[in-house]
Amino acid sequence: MSERTEQPTATAPGSRMDAATEAFVAHRNLLFTLAYEMLGSAADAEDVLQETWLRWVGVDLGTVLDQRAFLIRITTRQALKRLRTLGRRKESYVGPWLPEPLLTSPDVAEDVELADSVSMAMLLVMETLTPTERAVFVLREVFDLDYDEIAEAVSKAPATVRQIARRARAHVAARRPRGTGSPAEHRAALQAFQRAVETGDLQSLLDILAPNVVALSDGGGVKHALLRPVVGIDNVARLLAAGWWRRDAERSVELVQINGRPGLLVRVDGEIDGVLAVRVENGQVTGAYHVRNPEKLSRMQRETAVTRRASRDRQRRQ
Repeated sequence: MSERTEQPTATAPGSRMDAATEAFVAHRNLLFTLAYEMLGSAADAEDVLQETWLRWVGVDLGTVLDQRAFLIRITTRQALKRLRTLGRRKESYVGPWLPEPLLTSPDVAEDVELADSVSMAMLLVMETLTPTERAVFVLREVFDLDYDEIAEAVSKAPATVRQIARRARAHVAARRPRGTGSPAEHRAALQAFQRAVETGDLQSLLDILAPNVVALSDGGGVKHALLRPVVGIDNVARLLAAGWWRRDAERSVELVQINGRPGLLVRVDGEIDGVLAVRVENGQVTGAYHVRNPEKLSRMQRETAVTRRASRDRQRRQ
C-alpha cells in the first residue's frame, strides 16, 4: 500500500511502539473473533494473535493506509497456517471434536449476524469447509470485506475469491440452522430440554427433540464422553432419559450465554464440569453439544469479548 495514514510521524522507537500498541489493542477483540471463527479454538486464536502482534510491531505504520485491513490480513494468514495444523491434530483426537465454547455477554445476542456466526452450531458447519473456504466465508459474510481485500489476505486472485465465496456460501446455506428464532425462543426450548433431561421424562424429550437430532460430546480422551455421534430422536431420547449427563455427585446447572446463545454451564461439586449448547430450529432441538474436555473449558470463568468492530474509543478518534 502506498498511501500514508494519519499516524504519528515520530520515529523514536517508543513512539512507534506506542502507536502500534494502540492500534493493535483497538482491534484486538475483532482480530480474536476472526481467528476464533476460523479455528473454533480460543487457545489457538490467542496464539494467532501473538503471531500477529510479532509481525505488526515490525511494520512501518507510515506505509499502512488501513490498519484494520492490514491487521486482518496478517491474522487471516496466521490463522490459515494454524488451521492446517489443527486439521492434522483432529485426525488423532479421541471421540468427536467440538469447538471450544466461550462465555459471552448478553449484548452479543443483540448482533444477530455475529451471534449466528460464533454459535456452536455454525462453527460445526464451518468445520465442513476447506481452510481457504472458511477464511473467505468469514471475511466476506461476517466482516464484510470486499473481494480485493480478501484476495490479499488469502493470496488468491479476486476472481478466484469470488468463486470460492460463492461455493462456500452455498455449502453453508445447505447446512446452517434454519428457523432459530429469537433468543427468548431459544432459551425456552433449552429450558424445556433441560427439564426433560433432568426428569428423564421420555415423552417430554420426544416432544422437544427433532426427528433428525444429533448428540455429540467431547471429552478429549480425558473425561467420559460419547465416542461417536448419536443420531435420531429415538436413540437420543433414550440416551438422555438414561442419564447421559447426570452425575451422582452434587451437580448444579446455570443458564448462561454460550457463544451468543443460551446454554448450560454444569458444575459438579462446585467445579466446572462441562457446557451444554443446543441447536434449536423451529422450537425443537436438532443438536445437543456437550463439551467436557477440561482444556476447552478455560473460557467459562469470565466473559470473552467478541465483536466485528474496532473499539468505540478508537473509532471516535479516527
